[in-house]
Amino acid sequence: MLPYLGRRLLSLGPLLLGMVALGFAIIQLAPGDPVQVLVGDYPAPAEYVRQVRERFGLDRPVWLQFFRYLGQVLTGNLGYSFFYNEPVLDLLLDRMGATLLLMVSALVISSVAGIGLGVACGRRPGSATDNALLVLGLVGYSLPVFWLGQLLLMGLSLKLDLFPTQGMRGTLFGLSTLGRVGDVLHHLALPALTLATRYLALNVRLTRASFLDVAAQDYLRTARAKGLAERVVVYKHALRNALLPVVTMIGLNIGHLAAGAVLTETVFAWPGLGRLIFDAILHRDTPVILGGLLVVSACVVVGNLLADLAYAAIDPRIRLGRR
Repeated sequence: MLPYLGRRLLSLGPLLLGMVALGFAIIQLAPGDPVQVLVGDYPAPAEYVRQVRERFGLDRPVWLQFFRYLGQVLTGNLGYSFFYNEPVLDLLLDRMGATLLLMVSALVISSVAGIGLGVACGRRPGSATDNALLVLGLVGYSLPVFWLGQLLLMGLSLKLDLFPTQGMRGTLFGLSTLGRVGDVLHHLALPALTLATRYLALNVRLTRASFLDVAAQDYLRTARAKGLAERVVVYKHALRNALLPVVTMIGLNIGHLAAGAVLTETVFAWPGLGRLIFDAILHRDTPVILGGLLVVSACVVVGNLLADLAYAAIDPRIRLGRR
């Protein structure tokens, strides 16, 4: 595994460099002037506008701005926020914990429940349970995240008053450590369910299809003929091979979860990176937007890397074939 991991890590540098360049180019091509956002709607003296532009280095040629920004990124400096007047790295780290909590919760829900329900469908194709889960999976995959979040808010929060409507914590004081954890989980339930629904439905359908394909293989009939218990045949032999495409999709989902968290955090006012990126776009805060894009891109790259490693761990032929 170590040589395989080394080759994968070496390819990450050029990939992240390309993502930084692409993100910078997209920001430069976008309409609007961040200086005008900083100055405000009222007319400002030309000298003041010039000073603001010079202060943030926006008076330099675009190519020089890019190499200056690239040098900062390579040293761990993501720039200074125009709007928040703070280092971008500090802002991202301050919001990272909330986003990771939301992403990991959604990923666990969609992966564990998706694989379990997919196996249940694959073991009994054509049954009432299989048909019902397929219909629910199609609906869950088709619902936009922001619309599903608003439906859950109106139904479970506003009508039934079962969950909070926004935020990550309540305003209660004097709670114990266990009480604070329970309060965060109570606020987390709806955002995590909203973010996980689409990927849960996708994992159910993919696991079912892969399990049905594997179930027709001769080695499973041989295992049953040898007298192995059905539980061993299903979970030790069939599921391990059926998981290969599912693991790849779960790795891709990590990057998609990071991007989908932007809408989910906006709907539920979740204080994470997604909400920060959304506010930065509204305020044309270029350094924060670039830092957020870099983090989301890194999540996609890391997700793909973890998927490749899990794929190689499940099927040794993958890493052996690349040596």
